[in-house]
Amino acid sequence: MIARDQLAIWLTTLCPMHVMLDKTGHITGAGPTLQKLRPDTPMVGQRFLELFELTRPRAVTNVTGLLAHAGAKLHLELRDEPRTALKGVAIATDQGAILNLSFGISVLDAVRDYALTSADFAATDLTIELLYLVEAKSAAMDASRKLNQRLQGAKIAAEEQAFTDTLTGLKNRRAMEHVLSRMAAGPEAFALMNLDLDFFKAVNDTMGHAAGDHVLQVAARIMVEETRDQDMVARVGGDEFVILFEGLRDKRRLDGIAGRIITRLQEPVPFEDQVCTISASIGSVLSGQSFGRDPADLLHKADLALYASKRTGRGRHTYFDEALAAASEPTQFGDAEIGPLPRGSAA
Repeated sequence: MIARDQLAIWLTTLCPMHVMLDKTGHITGAGPTLQKLRPDTPMVGQRFLELFELTRPRAVTNVTGLLAHAGAKLHLELRDEPRTALKGVAIATDQGAILNLSFGISVLDAVRDYALTSADFAATDLTIELLYLVEAKSAAMDASRKLNQRLQGAKIAAEEQAFTDTLTGLKNRRAMEHVLSRMAAGPEAFALMNLDLDFFKAVNDTMGHAAGDHVLQVAARIMVEETRDQDMVARVGGDEFVILFEGLRDKRRLDGIAGRIITRLQEPVPFEDQVCTISASIGSVLSGQSFGRDPADLLHKADLALYASKRTGRGRHTYFDEALAAASEPTQFGDAEIGPLPRGSAA
């Protein structure tokens, strides 16, 4: 006859979810994995049918009834939460009974609920193979999630780069046209301000492109500082900028913004041991006027207002009106032709 202690050792290795019962139905031994289901409630010494409820067959209320179904599949669940479902089979012994339990199809829920690992199952249990598959799937999904995150980050960075002017950090023409189209299609009022740097070509020609790049960066910073967070400042050409003011058509406020930008851009810009001198001409157009909200037309009318500022002395701000359209033929101003020039060209 096998000693009870030796039997318990064997069962712990071969059937880590076993239960040993005496003839009164009290638990005299429990496998380590089964005990993990209720780590704060020692199972040994408790009545088996007070911890577990037989859901099939339901008529079992004692060990005698349990043994009447020896060898048959049993369906059980724990009586308290979580009510983990189990399957089992019972055999009779001289001392009472031994049941070997398993999770069956609910094994994944049990592994999650009780943080079980392959060490909690017999080496030949197919559950181990399933756990390997689950772990492999989890690892693959984690790797896929991280890859997707990197790809999403790269996509966002690429999109941001596609809409950003690399020299100044402002939005570029593509971004401006996208936002302007959205604003023009919506119901809210807005204003469009077109700004061109005066005397910028002279800086490039006499002091070099490095000085010109520095001037552009300083100008970009000034425009950002003098506009609201919700406004868009975009570099759309060499020394040409567009500012979009969503929800703003108040001429007094727009005049104030334009005046501050012009004043600050007229201040000398140090570069190495030299000083760059520029100014700015600005033309603005307001949405909702009689000529409609077509983006291309608004940009054209802002151009006309901009070059009206250049004709009348530079360093000033002009609003578009219909009279400007009649005076749009190119004229001579100093040594440069002033009129509707290609966008981004220097005066």
